[in-house]
Amino acid sequence: MKPLRILQVVTIMNRGGLETMLMNYYRQMREKGIQFDFLVHRMEEGHYDAEIRALGGHIYRMPQIKPGNYRRYFRELDAFFAVNRQYKIVHSHMNENSGFVLRAARQAGVPCRIIHSHLSDLGLDYKYPFRLYARMAIKDHPSDYFACSERAGEWLFGKRGGSSSKVTVLHNAVNAADFRYNENVRQAVREELGAGDAIVIGHIGRFNEQKNHRFLLQVFEAVHRRNPNTLLVLAGDGHLRQLMEKEAEKRGIVHAVRFLGVRGDIAALLQAMDLFLFPSLFEGLPVVLVEAQAAGLRCIVSDRITKESDITGRVSFLPLELSPEAWSAAVLGASYEHADTRSQLRESGYDAESMADWLGDFYRARIGAGGKG
Repeated sequence: MKPLRILQVVTIMNRGGLETMLMNYYRQMREKGIQFDFLVHRMEEGHYDAEIRALGGHIYRMPQIKPGNYRRYFRELDAFFAVNRQYKIVHSHMNENSGFVLRAARQAGVPCRIIHSHLSDLGLDYKYPFRLYARMAIKDHPSDYFACSERAGEWLFGKRGGSSSKVTVLHNAVNAADFRYNENVRQAVREELGAGDAIVIGHIGRFNEQKNHRFLLQVFEAVHRRNPNTLLVLAGDGHLRQLMEKEAEKRGIVHAVRFLGVRGDIAALLQAMDLFLFPSLFEGLPVVLVEAQAAGLRCIVSDRITKESDITGRVSFLPLELSPEAWSAAVLGASYEHADTRSQLRESGYDAESMADWLGDFYRARIGAGGKG
Protein backbone atom coordinates (compact mmCIF):
# COMPACT_ATOMS: atom_id res chain seq x y z
CA MET A 1 0.00 0.00 0.00
CA LYS A 2 1.30 3.43 -0.91
CA PRO A 3 1.93 5.78 2.03
CA LEU A 4 -0.32 8.76 2.64
CA ARG A 5 1.83 11.73 1.59
CA ILE A 6 1.39 15.02 3.47
CA LEU A 7 2.91 18.28 2.20
CA GLN A 8 4.45 20.23 5.09
CA VAL A 9 5.14 23.90 4.26
CA VAL A 10 7.99 25.63 6.14
CA THR A 11 10.69 28.26 5.69
CA ILE A 12 13.71 25.92 5.88
CA MET A 13 14.32 22.64 7.70
CA ASN A 14 17.05 23.82 10.05
CA ARG A 15 17.33 22.76 13.70
CA GLY A 16 14.74 25.15 15.06
CA GLY A 17 11.91 24.29 17.42
CA LEU A 18 9.18 23.94 14.81
CA GLU A 19 11.42 21.92 12.51
CA THR A 20 12.52 19.61 15.32
CA MET A 21 8.89 19.02 16.28
CA LEU A 22 8.03 18.12 12.68
CA MET A 23 10.91 15.66 12.55
CA ASN A 24 9.74 14.11 15.84
CA TYR A 25 6.34 13.49 14.27
CA TYR A 26 7.80 12.43 10.91
CA ARG A 27 9.99 9.68 12.37
CA GLN A 28 7.06 8.28 14.33
CA MET A 29 4.46 8.51 11.58
CA ARG A 30 6.60 7.15 8.75
CA GLU A 31 6.53 3.77 10.47
CA LYS A 32 2.73 3.86 10.30
CA GLY A 33 2.26 4.57 6.61
CA ILE A 34 2.38 8.39 6.57
CA GLN A 35 5.11 10.14 4.56
CA PHE A 36 6.02 13.82 4.88
CA ASP A 37 7.19 15.89 1.93
CA PHE A 38 8.35 19.48 2.37
CA LEU A 39 7.79 22.72 0.49
CA VAL A 40 10.57 25.04 1.70
CA HIS A 41 11.28 28.71 1.03
CA ARG A 42 15.06 28.80 0.82
CA MET A 43 17.39 27.61 -1.92
CA GLU A 44 20.13 26.47 0.48
CA GLU A 45 20.19 23.07 2.18
CA GLY A 46 18.60 22.76 5.60
CA HIS A 47 20.15 20.76 8.42
CA TYR A 48 17.43 18.11 8.25
CA ASP A 49 17.33 17.79 4.43
CA ALA A 50 19.63 14.77 4.22
CA GLU A 51 17.61 12.87 6.82
CA ILE A 52 14.34 13.76 5.08
CA ARG A 53 15.61 12.29 1.82
CA ALA A 54 16.92 9.21 3.61
CA LEU A 55 13.43 8.69 5.07
CA GLY A 56 11.90 8.91 1.59
CA GLY A 57 10.66 12.49 1.72
CA HIS A 58 10.69 14.91 -1.21
CA ILE A 59 11.87 18.51 -0.84
CA TYR A 60 10.52 21.21 -3.15
CA ARG A 61 11.94 24.73 -3.16
CA MET A 62 10.14 28.04 -3.54
CA PRO A 63 11.57 31.56 -3.63
CA GLN A 64 11.79 33.50 -0.39
CA ILE A 65 8.68 35.52 0.45
CA LYS A 66 9.60 39.19 0.61
CA PRO A 67 8.19 42.58 -0.40
CA GLY A 68 8.47 43.10 -4.14
CA ASN A 69 8.52 39.36 -4.80
CA TYR A 70 4.83 38.56 -4.39
CA ARG A 71 3.88 38.27 -8.06
CA ARG A 72 6.66 35.84 -8.86
CA TYR A 73 5.91 33.89 -5.70
CA PHE A 74 2.18 33.58 -6.47
CA ARG A 75 2.96 32.40 -10.01
CA GLU A 76 5.34 29.73 -8.75
CA LEU A 77 2.86 28.58 -6.11
CA ASP A 78 0.12 28.19 -8.72
CA ALA A 79 2.51 26.33 -11.03
CA PHE A 80 3.59 24.00 -8.21
CA PHE A 81 0.06 22.94 -7.29
CA ALA A 82 -0.92 22.63 -10.95
CA VAL A 83 1.79 19.98 -11.38
CA ASN A 84 1.74 18.32 -7.93
CA ARG A 85 -1.89 17.23 -7.72
CA GLN A 86 -1.10 14.18 -5.58
CA TYR A 87 -1.46 16.08 -2.31
CA LYS A 88 -4.82 15.94 -0.55
CA ILE A 89 -3.45 17.50 2.65
CA VAL A 90 -1.29 20.63 2.87
CA HIS A 91 -0.12 21.56 6.37
CA SER A 92 1.41 25.05 6.44
CA HIS A 93 3.60 26.34 9.29
CA MET A 94 4.37 29.78 7.81
CA ASN A 95 2.22 31.71 10.30
CA GLU A 96 0.64 34.71 8.51
CA ASN A 97 2.23 33.76 5.17
CA SER A 98 0.33 30.47 5.19
CA GLY A 99 -2.63 32.23 3.59
CA PHE A 100 -0.74 32.60 0.31
CA VAL A 101 0.07 28.89 0.16
CA LEU A 102 -3.41 27.76 1.11
CA ARG A 103 -5.04 30.09 -1.42
CA ALA A 104 -3.10 28.33 -4.18
CA ALA A 105 -3.88 24.92 -2.66
CA ARG A 106 -7.58 25.73 -2.50
CA GLN A 107 -7.66 26.88 -6.12
CA ALA A 108 -5.98 23.59 -7.08
CA GLY A 109 -8.70 21.63 -5.29
CA VAL A 110 -6.71 20.41 -2.26
CA PRO A 111 -9.45 19.34 0.19
CA CYS A 112 -7.55 19.59 3.51
CA ARG A 113 -5.59 22.82 4.03
CA ILE A 114 -4.21 23.29 7.55
CA ILE A 115 -2.87 26.61 8.81
CA HIS A 116 -0.71 26.25 11.92
CA SER A 117 0.21 29.18 14.18
CA HIS A 118 3.52 28.90 16.04
CA LEU A 119 3.90 32.46 17.39
CA SER A 120 2.01 34.73 19.74
CA ASP A 121 3.35 38.10 18.59
CA LEU A 122 5.68 39.80 16.14
CA GLY A 123 7.76 42.88 16.72
CA LEU A 124 7.23 46.13 14.84
CA ASP A 125 9.61 46.59 11.92
CA TYR A 126 9.53 47.62 8.27
CA LYS A 127 7.83 44.33 7.37
CA TYR A 128 4.83 44.97 9.62
CA PRO A 129 2.53 46.37 6.87
CA PHE A 130 3.32 43.34 4.70
CA ARG A 131 2.51 41.03 7.61
CA LEU A 132 -0.86 42.74 8.02
CA TYR A 133 -1.48 42.22 4.30
CA ALA A 134 -0.57 38.55 4.67
CA ARG A 135 -2.92 38.11 7.63
CA MET A 136 -5.79 39.63 5.65
CA ALA A 137 -4.98 37.21 2.81
CA ILE A 138 -5.71 34.21 5.04
CA LYS A 139 -9.50 34.71 4.75
CA ASP A 140 -11.30 31.40 4.26
CA HIS A 141 -8.49 29.58 2.44
CA PRO A 142 -7.69 27.17 5.32
CA SER A 143 -10.02 24.26 5.99
CA ASP A 144 -8.51 23.64 9.46
CA TYR A 145 -6.91 25.90 12.07
CA PHE A 146 -4.09 24.63 14.29
CA ALA A 147 -1.98 26.41 16.92
CA CYS A 148 0.78 25.38 19.32
CA SER A 149 -1.09 27.13 22.16
CA GLU A 150 -4.34 28.96 22.77
CA ARG A 151 -2.47 32.26 22.81
CA ALA A 152 -0.81 31.52 19.46
CA GLY A 153 -4.21 30.69 17.99
CA GLU A 154 -5.81 33.92 19.19
CA TRP A 155 -2.86 35.95 17.89
CA LEU A 156 -3.16 34.73 14.29
CA PHE A 157 -6.83 33.81 13.99
CA GLY A 158 -8.61 35.89 16.61
CA LYS A 159 -11.41 34.26 18.59
CA ARG A 160 -13.07 31.90 16.17
CA GLY A 161 -16.59 30.63 16.70
CA GLY A 162 -18.55 27.86 15.06
CA SER A 163 -17.70 24.20 14.74
CA SER A 164 -16.13 24.62 11.29
CA SER A 165 -13.60 27.23 12.36
CA LYS A 166 -12.50 26.26 15.86
CA VAL A 167 -8.77 26.13 16.56
CA THR A 168 -7.15 22.80 17.37
CA VAL A 169 -4.25 23.11 19.83
CA LEU A 170 -1.55 20.64 18.75
CA HIS A 171 1.13 20.54 21.41
CA ASN A 172 4.79 20.95 20.52
CA ALA A 173 5.62 17.40 21.50
CA VAL A 174 9.06 15.85 21.98
CA ASN A 175 10.38 12.31 22.27
CA ALA A 176 10.35 12.30 26.07
CA ALA A 177 12.43 9.12 26.39
CA ASP A 178 15.37 10.82 24.61
CA PHE A 179 15.71 13.33 27.46
CA ARG A 180 15.85 10.89 30.37
CA TYR A 181 18.61 11.92 32.77
CA ASN A 182 21.92 10.07 32.37
CA GLU A 183 24.84 10.94 34.65
CA ASN A 184 27.44 9.54 32.23
CA VAL A 185 26.12 11.71 29.41
CA ARG A 186 26.08 14.73 31.72
CA GLN A 187 29.71 14.29 32.75
CA ALA A 188 30.91 13.69 29.18
CA VAL A 189 29.29 16.88 27.87
CA ARG A 190 30.45 18.94 30.86
CA GLU A 191 34.00 17.74 30.23
CA GLU A 192 33.68 18.86 26.59
CA LEU A 193 32.51 22.28 27.79
CA GLY A 194 35.27 22.57 30.39
CA ALA A 195 32.57 23.13 33.00
CA GLY A 196 34.22 21.43 35.97
CA ASP A 197 31.97 21.93 39.00
CA ALA A 198 30.52 25.23 37.73
CA ILE A 199 26.81 26.02 37.65
CA VAL A 200 25.93 25.72 33.95
CA ILE A 201 23.20 28.05 32.74
CA GLY A 202 21.93 27.16 29.28
CA HIS A 203 20.02 28.70 26.40
CA ILE A 204 19.14 27.25 23.00
CA GLY A 205 17.79 29.43 20.21
CA ARG A 206 18.50 31.37 17.05
CA PHE A 207 20.53 34.54 17.44
CA ASN A 208 17.80 36.98 16.46
CA GLU A 209 15.97 39.85 18.12
CA GLN A 210 13.16 37.64 19.39
CA LYS A 211 15.42 35.58 21.67
CA ASN A 212 16.73 38.68 23.50
CA HIS A 213 20.36 37.55 23.80
CA ARG A 214 21.62 40.99 24.82
CA PHE A 215 19.47 40.96 27.93
CA LEU A 216 20.46 37.34 28.56
CA LEU A 217 24.14 38.38 28.58
CA GLN A 218 23.34 41.23 30.95
CA VAL A 219 21.68 38.78 33.31
CA PHE A 220 24.63 36.41 33.15
CA GLU A 221 27.07 39.26 33.77
CA ALA A 222 25.19 39.95 37.03
CA VAL A 223 25.15 36.23 37.86
CA HIS A 224 28.85 35.83 37.20
CA ARG A 225 29.72 38.90 39.23
CA ARG A 226 27.97 37.35 42.25
CA ASN A 227 29.23 33.81 41.64
CA PRO A 228 32.30 33.47 39.36
CA ASN A 229 31.89 29.66 39.36
CA THR A 230 29.20 29.89 36.67
CA LEU A 231 29.20 29.15 32.94
CA LEU A 232 26.79 30.26 30.22
CA VAL A 233 26.17 27.87 27.29
CA LEU A 234 24.54 29.25 24.14
CA ALA A 235 23.54 26.85 21.35
CA GLY A 236 22.28 28.15 18.02
CA ASP A 237 23.27 30.42 15.18
CA GLY A 238 21.90 33.48 13.45
CA HIS A 239 22.65 36.95 12.17
CA LEU A 240 23.25 38.41 15.66
CA ARG A 241 25.75 35.82 16.83
CA GLN A 242 28.92 37.80 16.07
CA LEU A 243 27.42 40.90 17.65
CA MET A 244 26.64 38.93 20.83
CA GLU A 245 30.17 37.49 20.90
CA LYS A 246 31.46 41.08 20.89
CA GLU A 247 28.93 41.98 23.59
CA ALA A 248 30.23 39.17 25.82
CA GLU A 249 33.78 40.40 25.26
CA LYS A 250 32.79 43.99 26.05
CA ARG A 251 31.19 42.88 29.31
CA GLY A 252 34.25 40.90 30.35
CA ILE A 253 32.48 37.53 30.49
CA VAL A 254 33.58 35.97 27.20
CA HIS A 255 35.81 33.50 29.11
CA ALA A 256 32.70 32.17 30.87
CA VAL A 257 30.44 31.95 27.79
CA ARG A 258 30.42 29.07 25.29
CA PHE A 259 29.05 29.89 21.83
CA LEU A 260 28.39 26.39 20.48
CA GLY A 261 26.63 27.05 17.18
CA VAL A 262 24.04 24.62 15.87
CA ARG A 263 24.06 21.32 17.75
CA GLY A 264 22.57 17.97 16.82
CA ASP A 265 22.77 16.61 20.39
CA ILE A 266 20.31 18.85 22.22
CA ALA A 267 19.12 16.07 24.55
CA ALA A 268 22.69 15.43 25.68
CA LEU A 269 23.49 19.14 25.95
CA LEU A 270 20.51 19.71 28.25
CA GLN A 271 21.87 17.00 30.55
CA ALA A 272 24.97 19.12 31.16
CA MET A 273 22.97 22.18 32.22
CA ASP A 274 21.83 23.08 35.72
CA LEU A 275 19.25 25.70 34.72
CA PHE A 276 17.59 26.87 31.50
CA LEU A 277 17.29 30.63 30.86
CA PHE A 278 14.89 31.92 28.19
CA PRO A 279 14.10 35.68 28.21
CA SER A 280 12.37 35.86 24.81
CA LEU A 281 10.45 38.94 23.71
CA PHE A 282 7.69 36.74 22.27
CA GLU A 283 7.03 33.08 21.50
CA GLY A 284 4.21 30.68 20.70
CA LEU A 285 4.93 27.69 22.86
CA PRO A 286 8.62 27.00 22.22
CA VAL A 287 9.67 23.40 21.59
CA VAL A 288 13.02 23.97 23.28
CA LEU A 289 11.24 24.90 26.52
CA VAL A 290 9.36 21.59 26.34
CA GLU A 291 12.70 19.84 25.76
CA ALA A 292 14.27 21.58 28.76
CA GLN A 293 11.41 20.40 30.94
CA ALA A 294 11.67 16.91 29.45
CA ALA A 295 15.29 16.95 30.66
CA GLY A 296 13.98 17.83 34.14
CA LEU A 297 15.53 21.31 34.29
CA ARG A 298 14.37 24.32 36.22
CA CYS A 299 13.52 27.06 33.70
CA ILE A 300 13.46 30.82 34.20
CA VAL A 301 11.67 32.52 31.31
CA SER A 302 10.14 35.87 30.42
CA ASP A 303 6.49 36.55 31.19
CA ARG A 304 5.96 37.22 27.48
CA ILE A 305 5.79 33.43 27.05
CA THR A 306 2.41 31.78 27.54
CA LYS A 307 1.77 30.21 30.94
CA GLU A 308 0.63 27.12 29.02
CA SER A 309 4.32 26.33 28.55
CA ASP A 310 4.71 25.36 32.23
CA ILE A 311 3.95 21.65 31.83
CA THR A 312 5.86 20.38 34.86
CA GLY A 313 5.65 23.13 37.48
CA ARG A 314 9.37 23.78 36.97
CA VAL A 315 9.00 27.05 35.01
CA SER A 316 9.30 30.47 36.64
CA PHE A 317 8.08 33.55 34.74
CA LEU A 318 9.78 36.93 35.28
CA PRO A 319 8.90 40.32 33.77
CA LEU A 320 11.46 41.69 31.34
CA GLU A 321 10.96 45.04 33.06
CA LEU A 322 12.90 43.69 36.06
CA SER A 323 16.59 44.48 36.20
CA PRO A 324 19.31 41.97 35.22
CA GLU A 325 20.24 41.93 38.92
CA ALA A 326 16.73 40.80 39.86
CA TRP A 327 16.88 38.07 37.24
CA SER A 328 20.31 37.01 38.50
CA ALA A 329 18.93 36.65 42.04
CA ALA A 330 16.29 34.26 40.70
CA VAL A 331 18.93 32.27 38.79
CA LEU A 332 21.21 31.93 41.81
CA GLY A 333 18.32 31.23 44.15
CA ALA A 334 16.98 28.31 42.09
CA SER A 335 17.47 24.62 42.82
CA TYR A 336 19.47 22.75 40.21
CA GLU A 337 18.38 19.12 40.49
CA HIS A 338 17.09 17.21 37.43
CA ALA A 339 13.61 15.73 37.90
CA ASP A 340 11.97 12.82 36.07
CA THR A 341 9.15 14.51 34.16
CA ARG A 342 8.27 11.86 31.57
CA SER A 343 4.89 10.97 33.06
CA GLN A 344 3.91 14.65 33.23
CA LEU A 345 4.73 15.13 29.55
CA ARG A 346 2.74 12.07 28.53
CA GLU A 347 -0.28 13.03 30.62
CA SER A 348 -0.22 16.61 29.29
CA GLY A 349 -0.02 15.52 25.64
CA TYR A 350 3.59 16.56 25.01
CA ASP A 351 5.05 13.14 24.18
CA ALA A 352 5.58 12.79 20.43
CA GLU A 353 4.69 9.12 20.25
CA SER A 354 1.11 9.55 21.48
CA MET A 355 0.60 12.87 19.68
CA ALA A 356 1.86 11.38 16.39
CA ASP A 357 -0.87 8.76 16.69
CA TRP A 358 -3.45 11.52 17.16
CA LEU A 359 -2.17 13.54 14.18
CA GLY A 360 -2.03 10.45 11.96
CA ASP A 361 -5.65 9.65 12.82
CA PHE A 362 -6.60 13.26 12.06
CA TYR A 363 -4.95 13.17 8.63
CA ARG A 364 -6.62 9.88 7.71
CA ALA A 365 -10.01 11.07 8.93
CA ARG A 366 -9.77 14.25 6.87
CA ILE A 367 -8.95 12.29 3.74
CA GLY A 368 -11.85 9.95 4.49
CA ALA A 369 -14.17 12.92 4.97
CA GLY A 370 -13.00 14.44 1.70
CA GLY A 371 -11.98 17.73 3.27
CA LYS A 372 -14.18 20.64 4.25
CA GLY A 373 -13.97 22.45 0.94
